Amino acid sequence: MDEITTIVTALAAGAAAGVSGTASDAVKDAYDLLKALLRRRFTGRDAARRELDAEETEPGVWRARIGDDLNESGAAADSQVLTTAQELLTAARASRASRTTINVDTNHGAVGEFSGPITFDQRTQLPPTAPAAE
Repeated sequence: MDEITTIVTALAAGAAAGVSGTASDAVKDAYDLLKALLRRRFTGRDAARRELDAEETEPGVWRARIGDDLNESGAAADSQVLTTAQELLTAARASRASRTTINVDTNHGAVGEFSGPITFDQRTQLPPTAPAAE
């Protein structure tokens, strides 16, 4: 993922988490920090600074609105901006994963709380063979 894509994807992820009400403190903090770093880079770019106040959830829209400003201001090459964007993406993924609820109509014998990849073999199962009589 190129630098601009990383930044705009992180902005979209932070905005989406905030809009949906599922943002953790880590997501909120990283999102606020990323926007503050970008505001500092956008000094003298009033239109770009206004765009940062939008709660847009699509990376393509962010790219169209501030992509050139990210490049021209040097934000796309700023290691602190990029690190914060990566941290935001990581926090948003973790936040989303920890809040995912899956409703299961038929549990196929699975009972409990699972925190990893789950695979169910739903092929027709034959009953166990009876032990041989001696």
